[in-house]
Amino acid sequence: MQQIGRAGEASSADAARARTSARDQGRFTRNFVVQGSAAEWALCWLAGLRRRLAAMERPGSRPHLVFFLHDEVMVHAPDDRVDEVRVAVADAAAEAGRLLFGDAPVDFPVTIAVVDDYAQAK
Repeated sequence: MQQIGRAGEASSADAARARTSARDQGRFTRNFVVQGSAAEWALCWLAGLRRRLAAMERPGSRPHLVFFLHDEVMVHAPDDRVDEVRVAVADAAAEAGRLLFGDAPVDFPVTIAVVDDYAQAK
């Protein structure tokens, strides 16, 4: 038998559903903000990296951004430009963090791997 309360009263099941719904909405909102901020950061990172790579113009040896997905970039570079590219990738990431978050103590760790073959990248 279902118990019906007075107008304005919720059953314990209704109250539990309401709490779950509110918690889910809060989680969605927080995730939306975090994912949106991460996307903005990645766009700024890419812009800074593209600018840095373009400035490395030298006949026949300019590094090229060849791949981007979520939070990974792949740059094709001549062997003699690898150290320059590593610095460019890290500096662009730091610049993106400062641009979006100013002096806030937010860390954006970037792992850089140098490989001879795209299949080796992890």
